[in-house]
Amino acid sequence: MTILVTGAAGFIGFHLANRLAREGHRVVALDNLNDYYAVSLKKARLAQLEGPHIETIDVADLPALEALFARERFTRVVHLAAQAGVRHSVAHPHEYGRSNMIGFLNILDVCTRFDVEHLLYASSSSVYGRQETLPFRESDPVDRPASLYAASKRANEMMAYSYADLHRLPATGLRFFTVYGPWGRPDMAPSLFAERLMRGEPIDIFNHGQMARDFTFVDDIVESIVRLIPKAPGANGETPHAIYNVGRGEPVSLLSFVELLERALGVKAQKRFKPMQPGDVERTWADTSALQAVTGYRPQVSLEVGIERFVDWIKRYHGAPSSTVKAPRQPQSGGPVMRDLHSVRV
Repeated sequence: MTILVTGAAGFIGFHLANRLAREGHRVVALDNLNDYYAVSLKKARLAQLEGPHIETIDVADLPALEALFARERFTRVVHLAAQAGVRHSVAHPHEYGRSNMIGFLNILDVCTRFDVEHLLYASSSSVYGRQETLPFRESDPVDRPASLYAASKRANEMMAYSYADLHRLPATGLRFFTVYGPWGRPDMAPSLFAERLMRGEPIDIFNHGQMARDFTFVDDIVESIVRLIPKAPGANGETPHAIYNVGRGEPVSLLSFVELLERALGVKAQKRFKPMQPGDVERTWADTSALQAVTGYRPQVSLEVGIERFVDWIKRYHGAPSSTVKAPRQPQSGGPVMRDLHSVRV
């Protein structure tokens, strides 16, 4: 297959492009290298790619996309390019309109006109807003977003459905939960906390520690995407559009996550407890039963092992001595378990 991965200098996109290339697919890795966070990290990721052809294109540039699609004739597209960041969207809304709305419309348009067989696109667990019912299920109402970022992702889902229904474009939305691992985004808690702990600086704990996230290791995310790529929706004649939660299905309190980071780094955190940030939500928890039914896959990397792998990478990236990483543990049987949520309401 000839596969386009947009946002390939990003965290998930980099890992996915590498994986697909190793499996023998022709992969085009597209990214505009914007400066939302350090471009040096994005370029370092691209330097690690082995096989993919790299294109520096902005998805908001329709003529450039048209030329690329006319030349490459992609069979599959995994669209991960977007302006990320819940808190950033509060102060910089127009960046989300350009990248997440206009850019996604352009992707839908060219995928339709150039007969792409399956479009997979990044949505987000943020679409669930401040919903109280746990775990989050794809059938839950998602009409009260807590941030413009979340609103843009929900809009993407509705735009994709309309193209699937009107133009029969097979499209699958991926509601990613909190992803972490090597080469992770520096604006997210795992990297922010680890870097400050390594420098002996205090870390900010929002909502006074009463936060929980469905942390999912990046390899498990990539495996789920790879298994979905050949499974275009609409085989039974229905509108060819599907949405899946992509997470581990096991929420962990933020304080427990910090404790595991402390243990892996051998450093005690200096914690500064602060109120909830605008646009943020208290907890997330993915019901992944629909995804598991389609892919036959359940996440394999435990939080303890994932954090060890992440810490080993971040030490090497910043020039600190690396640690020995343990082999992955075997997954435990049974359903997801709510772990140490302190006073989080469920």
